[in-house]
Amino acid sequence: MRTPPLLLAGTILSLALVAGPALSQSAGEPVETRAPNGEGQTPAFENQTRAPQPAATVKIKAEVVADDLPQLWAMELLPDGRMLVTAKEGEIHIVTAGSGGTTEVDGVPEVASAGQGGLLDVALAPDFEQSRLIYFSFSEPRDDGNGTSVASAKLVEESDGAALEDVKVIFRQSPSYNNSKHFGSRLAFGPDNMLYVTVGERSDRNTRVHAQDLDSGFGKVFRIDASGKAPADNPFVGRNDAQAEIWSYGHRNLQSAAIDSQGRLWTVEHGPKGGDELNRPEAGKNYGWPVISYGVEYSGGPLGDGITAADGMEQPVYYWDPVIGPSGMAFYEGDAIPEWKGAVLIGGLVAQGVVVLHLEGDRVKFEEHVPLEARIRDVKVGPDGSIYAVTESRGGGGSSILKLTKA
Repeated sequence: MRTPPLLLAGTILSLALVAGPALSQSAGEPVETRAPNGEGQTPAFENQTRAPQPAATVKIKAEVVADDLPQLWAMELLPDGRMLVTAKEGEIHIVTAGSGGTTEVDGVPEVASAGQGGLLDVALAPDFEQSRLIYFSFSEPRDDGNGTSVASAKLVEESDGAALEDVKVIFRQSPSYNNSKHFGSRLAFGPDNMLYVTVGERSDRNTRVHAQDLDSGFGKVFRIDASGKAPADNPFVGRNDAQAEIWSYGHRNLQSAAIDSQGRLWTVEHGPKGGDELNRPEAGKNYGWPVISYGVEYSGGPLGDGITAADGMEQPVYYWDPVIGPSGMAFYEGDAIPEWKGAVLIGGLVAQGVVVLHLEGDRVKFEEHVPLEARIRDVKVGPDGSIYAVTESRGGGGSSILKLTKA
């Protein structure tokens, strides 16, 4: 057990929805005012990008509830109010909000933490209170490279500490590849207890094309059962030319995923220079990367043929150009901030705050930003309707956990 300095824990910052100099604060106008990178690209339908801000916005109070933490990647709220967090370098900690006390969990397997790799997402089993099972994704070092893997383990707590027992790797993205980019990854359990696993396409030009290949695990959303197997109703089960675990394909680098009140999966993925995407992945559908995309190459040149639409490929529900750098995602169904009921909350690494999307049906009606002047790696909603945001310092610095409430 270690207790970090409490100088910042409990500090309250009063925040209005005030954005930086390049962003708008005007109701009815989009938040983003900069020129898009994808010059000449036009959205496929109204409010597919740069939706207006709502007429009235909410003043938000941010309180630091834990500080001096390692570089965190993900957070899950435990039933007793404590927080289970993953650290990029390969640690799991249990954090007590307010006191800032932490307990490191022993038994975490080795991770490949270079670049964008590391210990990634964590999710509680649907029956966690009985089974104490957790699931986590990580960049796994392998003899033939590395890749995103998912493991299950029992979280055991004793008076002298905590540990993972019976650790099992239940799923491996394949093939392996030797680089340090675009691992994804988020985990989300659906109402049928199936586990959605998001991964990246490993970034390089020779790997990203395989986001379109059903016999490759690059750039996919997978759907597996608790033991890592493909359920019988997955869209490509029984095909010799496809991995049975695939749910949807044509994705770039998915680091946000959440289940809505109807039990449906939504994701946000990192786009190129411009072109971060909100999607609602459906069984068997192709989301286009790298054949179609908004935005451009990091060099400024066009992506492939420079097209944003094609037959047989899905349009994003929403996209951002310039990007927000999405990481972490939650649907707000609490009562503490009624103005946000049903909204999507997305952590912004580049936006340095929480991006709030108000939906009407399955389309975006309004967008607003909560500026926090920090890279936000994950977002969760507590049982009382409070919002928890995990900060991250660029270059491997430490993390804090912020509690956001209505001022």
